[in-house]
Amino acid sequence: MELGLVHQLFGAARSLSLAGERLYEVRTCALSGPGLIRTDTDFPVGAQHGPEALEWADTVLIPASHEEDESLTPGGLPAPLARALDSAAHARLASICTGAFVLAAAGLLDGRRATTHWLSTDLFARTFPSVTVDPDVLYVDEGRILTSAGEAAGVDLCLHMIRGDHGAAVAADVARRTVVPPHREGGQAQYIQRPVPAQESASTTSAAREWAQEHLSDPLTLGELAAQASMSVRTFNRRFREETGLTPMRWLTQRRVDRARELLESTDHTVDRVATEAGFGTAASLRQHFVAGVGVAPGVYRSTFRGGRGAQGR
Repeated sequence: MELGLVHQLFGAARSLSLAGERLYEVRTCALSGPGLIRTDTDFPVGAQHGPEALEWADTVLIPASHEEDESLTPGGLPAPLARALDSAAHARLASICTGAFVLAAAGLLDGRRATTHWLSTDLFARTFPSVTVDPDVLYVDEGRILTSAGEAAGVDLCLHMIRGDHGAAVAADVARRTVVPPHREGGQAQYIQRPVPAQESASTTSAAREWAQEHLSDPLTLGELAAQASMSVRTFNRRFREETGLTPMRWLTQRRVDRARELLESTDHTVDRVATEAGFGTAASLRQHFVAGVGVAPGVYRSTFRGGRGAQGR
C-alpha cells in the first residue's frame, strides 16, 4: 500500500492547463538493483531501477518495512542503505509509516520533530531519544525531511507535498481522481483504541463541522459550534478532540486557511476580501495564520500558485 499510493498520487498530478502535463516522473528503485523484491504478501514487487536512480531524484520517499525498520538503531543503518541516502543528500526526503526508522537511524532526524505509526511511537522514542516524536499527527513537515504516520497517512503526506509543490487546486484534483479527501481531519490519535461510554456512542460533532464549513466567513464561537451538536461546550470540546485530534478552534483555523488558499489561487480578490470570506476578518489576521500554516505570506502564495502552475519534479 505504501508503495502503490506514491505512484497513484504523484502519478495523478497533472497541470491544470488544457494539455494536462504530468507534474512528476515516478520511479521505484531497490538497493539490490532491478529485479523482484520480497513482500509480506503472496506476490513480489518488481523494481526496474537500482540505487543510481537516487542520484537524480528531486524527492525520495521511503515506504515501510516493519520487520526490518523497527530493528534499526542510531548509526545502525546497513552500509548499502547509508550509501543510497548519501547519494540522495540533495533531495527532499520523506518516509511513510515505519520508514521513519530509516531516516532516524541515518541521523537525519536528530533535533527534529517526526512521527511514525502510533503502534511504533514508543519504540521509536526509546530508540532515538534525540528525535522529538509526535504520536498524534498524520505527518510532520520539517522542510527537506518529512515523516508520516501509519500506512494510509502516506496519502495525507503525498497530498501535502503536491499541495506545497503545485498548489491547492492541483492537490484537490489529485484527490478527486483518486477519490480521497484533500484534507483528512485531525491526526492519528483518533485511531488509537480507547473506551467510549456507550451512552455517548451516537453523539458526534460531524454536524457541527459540516455547519462550520458552510459558515467559515462568520465569526464563529465555541458556544455556537457546541449548539450545532446539541452539546455543552465542555462535552463538545472533549468529543471534538477525540474525533479529530484537534481543538475546535485549531480545526476551524485550518479550514479557514484552506479556504484562503483556494481563493488566492482561483480568484482576483484583494487580500482584504480573501480575509473576510475565509473568516479571518482582517488582512493582518489572515497573514498571521497563513504564514503559520503555510509558511509564506498570502501574496507570495498567490504569485506562486495562481492558475495552479508550479515546478515539475521527480
